Amino acid sequence: MTTRTDLSASPLIESRDDLLSVFAGGEKPRERWRIGTEHEKFVYRVTDHRAPSWDEPGGIRDLLTGLTEFGWKPVEEGGKIIALTGPDGTISLEPAGQLELSGAPLTDLHQSCAESGRHLQQVKAVGDRLGLGFLGLGMWPDKARTDLPIMPKGRYDIMLRHMPRVGTLGLDMMLRTCTIQVNLDYCSEADMVKKFRVGLALQPVATALFANSPFTESKPNGYKSFRSHIWEDTDPARTGMLPFVFDDGFGYERYCDYALDVPMYFVFRDGKYIDAAGLSFRDFLDGKLSVLPGEKPTLADWTDHLSTAFPEVRLKSFLEMRGADGGRWGRICALPALWVGLLYSQAALDAAWDRVKHWTIEEREALRHAVPKEALDAAVPGGGNVRSLAAEVLEIASAGLTERAELNAAGDNEGGFLDPLRDVVASGKTFADRLLDRYHGEWNGDVSHVYGEYSF
Repeated sequence: MTTRTDLSASPLIESRDDLLSVFAGGEKPRERWRIGTEHEKFVYRVTDHRAPSWDEPGGIRDLLTGLTEFGWKPVEEGGKIIALTGPDGTISLEPAGQLELSGAPLTDLHQSCAESGRHLQQVKAVGDRLGLGFLGLGMWPDKARTDLPIMPKGRYDIMLRHMPRVGTLGLDMMLRTCTIQVNLDYCSEADMVKKFRVGLALQPVATALFANSPFTESKPNGYKSFRSHIWEDTDPARTGMLPFVFDDGFGYERYCDYALDVPMYFVFRDGKYIDAAGLSFRDFLDGKLSVLPGEKPTLADWTDHLSTAFPEVRLKSFLEMRGADGGRWGRICALPALWVGLLYSQAALDAAWDRVKHWTIEEREALRHAVPKEALDAAVPGGGNVRSLAAEVLEIASAGLTERAELNAAGDNEGGFLDPLRDVVASGKTFADRLLDRYHGEWNGDVSHVYGEYSF
């Protein structure tokens, strides 16, 4: 989740145009489009697989402090280090200590994958000294909520209190899941709309291809991506497939209205988070927010608020693709490859839209609901299943990457980063299927083997 790293003064919002400026300000010509990859991983004690707390010796605080030797700069909240900034982006903490890299905006996938590799080398170097390991899955395979620590971040205290009021699985989302995401640009409002629609319609395909969370508290949970299922019962006011995105006339104005209707979580003032959970940003605009009477929001308050909506695709000054489970290194590189291939080539974007544009709201929702459990076997609108659709989608993405012609030193284009996904489609087995095969086979029902075989 977003960590506030810029504490400079922010201008007051004077008009609706200021709200819309965040979206319109993201418009960039094609030559300035960038790729921002985000990925989370679980941190555990090598000796007993326990999730370390922030302040214990050799715990999360010491991990963050250790990373400063690689040039990362500390970000503190209440005198406690809770994030790092550097040339490779931002390292931050999810609520139970999941470690996230929000990568820098980069030109091509070779750079993005190299960035991920540098980050993993650094955390492993520090982790080896501290006795910490790093697990690449979509959900803790063996931990109950009560087994997990809470990080010292004010926004998380507010969210932890609020989540049980609006859904039954929100605490699991916060404490027990990890994801891979990619942030991508657009050149105009029309370009944003088309990319948003393709991203939403095909997000279930990404969920299936990256499905990697089949265990809850050491037992199979009946899902391939339980992480994805969790979002179905987290908070309906801020999650989902956003059917209005497919309405005629959709654009910045309509998304602004949606975001204004999303209930608030907090306001950040003087280094502290003020609990505004369930309150209205519209009231805030009118100076009628009960926790800050008479005060009006700044542009930073608006960007904070935009980060508290969690649909399958999210608009800020870029588009975030949010449907994939966490995974190991090759999968971290594969997720941006999928979406860059689909969205950064006009021919690929047009082909992807042609494939999904006739789907109804009901069909998109049915696919979204089926995929967490059925993954590649879920039926798709018009016939066939996700496996067959994923094969088509990967062909489109591969053509898009070939068109980009971004080559590494060996002369290879970016298409090789799709290989882990090609393997999923060819085999018909998701990463979750393979975990379940091991669990029912050589692991003999002992999920602890995952630490030896699925760590970074």
